[in-house]
Amino acid sequence: MNAHALAVASYGNPTTALKTARSAEYDVIARITSRLRWALDAGGAGFPALAEAMTENRRLWTEFAIDLASPENQLPEGLRVQLLNLAQFTMKQTDAVLEGRGSADVLVEINTAIMRGLSGKADIS
Repeated sequence: MNAHALAVASYGNPTTALKTARSAEYDVIARITSRLRWALDAGGAGFPALAEAMTENRRLWTEFAIDLASPENQLPEGLRVQLLNLAQFTMKQTDAVLEGRGSADVLVEINTAIMRGLSGKADIS
């Protein structure tokens, strides 16, 4: 099962119309990024929510990495390598944030950049 299928299975609503893979991925990333932003805005009081959102973000990027590493993935090899590098960075940065050694702001920026790519728009913030 690829990342899209897992995302639809985990987050999709079976009563809504079918979405494209890009649209489903965008929706999942947008929801997680919104949760990350909310927790960051809440400051120290939002750390439990931040930890939960970070765990969900890590799970998403793990699924992306699994899908990107699959021989069936049809993205160009160079893009796959770049996205796998982002996945690896995301895992390391998540550990740093949860250990109090880093900021989740960069993870929000990465997710937002991915959302831009999925939507084909440059003005998502």
